[in-house]
Amino acid sequence: MIQEVYVLLDDGDRRLLRQFQLNPTQYAALLLLAEHHGVRLSDLSEHLLIDKSSTTRLVDRLSAFGFVERMADPNDRRVQRIVLTKRGYEHLGLVRAAFSESVARRWAVLDHTERETITRLLLKLRRELTILQHGTAKGGDVLSNRD
Repeated sequence: MIQEVYVLLDDGDRRLLRQFQLNPTQYAALLLLAEHHGVRLSDLSEHLLIDKSSTTRLVDRLSAFGFVERMADPNDRRVQRIVLTKRGYEHLGLVRAAFSESVARRWAVLDHTERETITRLLLKLRRELTILQHGTAKGGDVLSNRD
């Protein structure tokens, strides 16, 4: 049943994002870049759980749309940092608003108590699965210890 619900939610996400010429991975990249200015390509790859060549193609596409740009790292010229452009921030604002509305509409079938219960149970499941897979509840943010 969890798989079926996931597929339905994922399909809704993909349909919405398609209206903005994005896929879920591209949206996740834009969200990350909005929170962390100047992310290294390797860190973006690690965070998105995709290989470096896929990350390069993703950044190329987002760059072609004018949403991101590559900048040389001032401390290491071999390193490229990816930053969100003004256009990227503006587009992300539109997508976020539509995405939030879509999520709220889909979750509105549950009342407040049901939403709290399912959230609590999913957090517990995520924590326990993370411990089983990684031996720690932290999960880890690949960007938390990086400049």
